[in-house]
Amino acid sequence: MIELKVTDIKQYFYCPRIVYFCYVMPVDKKVSFKMSAGTIEHIRFETLEKRRKVIRYGLEQAERRFRVPLYSKRLGLRGVLDMLLINTQGEMFPVEHKATMQRLGLNHKYQLAAYAILVEDEFSTQVRRGFLYASLSKELREVEVDHSIRRALQRVLVIIRNMISTQRLPKVLHDKSRCGDCEYRLYCLDVR
Repeated sequence: MIELKVTDIKQYFYCPRIVYFCYVMPVDKKVSFKMSAGTIEHIRFETLEKRRKVIRYGLEQAERRFRVPLYSKRLGLRGVLDMLLINTQGEMFPVEHKATMQRLGLNHKYQLAAYAILVEDEFSTQVRRGFLYASLSKELREVEVDHSIRRALQRVLVIIRNMISTQRLPKVLHDKSRCGDCEYRLYCLDVR
């Protein structure tokens, strides 16, 4: 089984060619302004989050763990979760931070769902919901981790692994406005 990273799922939904270039045709990628700014914003998020109350997540009290490394041998998937909330009853809630002004998208939702499943495997628990937080727009979205998103995530993992093993360049599945900031733009010759 090809081991994947949770960010591959997010990237696949943003543009499957990013995953293709990472695994099939690894090339030097240009670090974009958005990537650099995102790293700085993640540090800021952690600093501020340590001082905030968890009431905005609908919890009265919770332990916070930052940058939680997670791995599932069953799924062949690994990643580092931005924050894990653990309430007084032991329930766990993954939180993914996004440094964006854009609306939180499907790519973020599936990334969070993947982290929820990794938390389940790592801690032998059940995760029913998690949170996406866009710090620049101050959007906080609760995401239910139900059976449909779990099944869809399993299908996406199969599709990604198939794309890598067959080495087929995938189609661009979005409008090409995303291509302007893409770190692989120079290698993606048929997208202008």
